Amino acid sequence: MSEHRVGTGVLVATCVSTLVVNANTSAVAILLPSISEDTGSPISTLQWAVTGYSLVGAACIVTSGALGDVLGRRKVFLGGLLLFIGSCVLIALSSAGLGVVGGRAIQGAAGSTILACGLSLLTLATDGPERLRAVTLWGAASAIGAAAGPLVGGLLVDSTGWQGLFWIDAAIAAALIPVTLRTVTESRDPQRSGAIDWLGTALVALILAPLILGFSKGADWGWGSLSTLACFGVSVVSVFGFLAVEKRSPAPLVDLSLLRNSLLIGSTLAILIGAGTINGLMFVMSLFFQDPATLGLSPFEAGLATLPATAGLVLFTPLVPRMATKWGSRTVILIGFIAMTGGFVVFLGVDASWTYTAFILPILLVAIGMALSNGPASAIGTSSVPPEQVGAASGISNMARYVGAAVMTAIVAAVYATTSADHLASGDAADESLAAAFAGASLVLAVVSASGIALALLVARHRPPKALAVDVAAAAASTSHTLPVPHPDAPERELVATR
Repeated sequence: MSEHRVGTGVLVATCVSTLVVNANTSAVAILLPSISEDTGSPISTLQWAVTGYSLVGAACIVTSGALGDVLGRRKVFLGGLLLFIGSCVLIALSSAGLGVVGGRAIQGAAGSTILACGLSLLTLATDGPERLRAVTLWGAASAIGAAAGPLVGGLLVDSTGWQGLFWIDAAIAAALIPVTLRTVTESRDPQRSGAIDWLGTALVALILAPLILGFSKGADWGWGSLSTLACFGVSVVSVFGFLAVEKRSPAPLVDLSLLRNSLLIGSTLAILIGAGTINGLMFVMSLFFQDPATLGLSPFEAGLATLPATAGLVLFTPLVPRMATKWGSRTVILIGFIAMTGGFVVFLGVDASWTYTAFILPILLVAIGMALSNGPASAIGTSSVPPEQVGAASGISNMARYVGAAVMTAIVAAVYATTSADHLASGDAADESLAAAFAGASLVLAVVSASGIALALLVARHRPPKALAVDVAAAAASTSHTLPVPHPDAPERELVATR
């Protein structure tokens, strides 16, 4: 077997799989109204198809990478593909919302495994300039998948039914299995401890699950009720338990020494805020745009309606690394959060008379802000630690991205549902009630995004080195994944820069 064929096989297996995973992830919000209508399940239940995916992904993203190091990266990657296929089949065959939610939770574990182990396989199969070019392609595939997901999902709902997305994804993942078996070489880390931090993984889920449940049900139960307070109490206790476990674990999920790095913490919070707000917005937009009482768009039209966000990300992310080099990362992050907050503030004025054209400007502002803030934040996170800790730092960033998506989606879903119900109960028309709900969710997103402005002002000045192609790809991929690109002092960067 030629070296060229092996390299091509690794690229195909890893890049196509990350494209499919990210497209699947971003498409699901568009599918929810159709799934709700078909299964008879309320959106309040199907919300867990989004938050449950992110919750499990947060718990598994680091653990799956560790499993690959110990058991074999190809083996665990193949396991992720099989799990992804199984979850797609389970979801497509489900006639009830609980089956969809359960399948999506499984898919969270599968997706995080594919991303973590796929990137490891790709980096180990290449070196020097070839590695950077391969990582650049992986990052581009990640960005394309995340951007194309809503449009593809909407198109498939209208042409095949919502199940079509999952059948097609299952078929693509199945086709990648023989490619992986024939062209990808197994690899392990013989220096790594065989210990896996299973307890830490469970505690991440135990922190997030009751927290999300409390936010989701707090309005129904009462924010001061025993049930709500118990949920939040379990989350708080689990945080302390997680910290205690990580201190004693021989192979911790999170290296607590990294939490003393203020640059890493600041950049991780910025990533959490960016991922949380953009996912929260996509969730409420998919509901509002498709509701017959408001815009009444079809799923395909709702997917098309996200194109301004795609355009903002595609146009601005290639510029971000060079902007950061010229102006400094802090300035670019600050401008990004100002733009995002401005977009959410515009959304506060939404009312029943708005047509789709009124949404274009604020959607663009949020997308541009996301592009400007997320890329430099990811770069700061990986460049603020020694080269040997870049992988651990990117793992923390990726976990934060899942956490932000899970928590903020739960919060805005609760605000949207509660506000709409309250206005309907007071006698408002359905369109006015939903507009008030959208404005209420936007207020929450504006406040969270504004906290990013304050965070950016506190971040120390940081000017990255001259931007390379891999930095452009990392910025593009940062909306869904932090790439562990070479440290500024690593020889790989010097080698590419001199070619």
